[in-house]
Amino acid sequence: MTKIKNALEYRFGDNFPDTPDALSASDFPAKLAQRRSHRKFKSDPVDSELVRSLCALALCAPSKSDLQQRDIVIIEDADQRAKLLETIPGNAWMDEAPAYLVFCANNRRQRQLNQWREVPFANDHIDPFFNASVDAGIALATFMMAAESIGLGCCPVSAIRNKPHEVSDLLGLPDHVFPVAGLGLGWPAEEGEISMRLPLASTVHTDRFSEDGLSDQIRSYDERRAEAQPFSYQRAADQFGEVENYGWSDDKARQYSVPERKDFGAFVRAKGFDLS
Repeated sequence: MTKIKNALEYRFGDNFPDTPDALSASDFPAKLAQRRSHRKFKSDPVDSELVRSLCALALCAPSKSDLQQRDIVIIEDADQRAKLLETIPGNAWMDEAPAYLVFCANNRRQRQLNQWREVPFANDHIDPFFNASVDAGIALATFMMAAESIGLGCCPVSAIRNKPHEVSDLLGLPDHVFPVAGLGLGWPAEEGEISMRLPLASTVHTDRFSEDGLSDQIRSYDERRAEAQPFSYQRAADQFGEVENYGWSDDKARQYSVPERKDFGAFVRAKGFDLS
């Protein structure tokens, strides 16, 4: 129980009360409180049947209205992996990941069901895109929790959406199916680091959304994180210069000062989605 309390206090910076006894019934809460992303892996392979079993566990996750609008593509072929990494450069660590997967949103199956049963598809608007995206995200998170519970390490890769047309063509994704995230998987080569998070006062609300004190909370978070986990470089320093006490809020503001994935909406529409 102390492990959970200590990990949550380190991650969120809050003075957590004693952990409720209910969380001691399993070792999973402690593992989740201490979870880390991993980008360095041992050379040991991850058995293909283990990967498929983890996929099955991921697909046990909740799905909107039981529509099951998420698929997983396991990349096993070395040439296919190389082509994928060429498509999304800048993620060299993925070369070392023993296993690699792509999680996809799939609204195609639902449309096929309506066609096969000769029933109108009356929801051709933004909701099918949103539902399928959320389903894929839930499956991704569940896969990661299952993998990490047995000692595997993993890290999701949003860069898969930087070149959605190319990735879609490479994976043979038909209309109404699109990539949401990649995932590198393997046995960790090092312990990794607990990622510090915004305080719960910023992100957990009771009864109504509130931003009271948000600026001060983020300022305190910047200071706490800069002391324990300073950034190794200042993003876009040539444009914005270097500042003292460079923090999380500086980094994220600069990250979103540059256009990213401007063509993703066009890509999704080309996949057949009406986003109105």
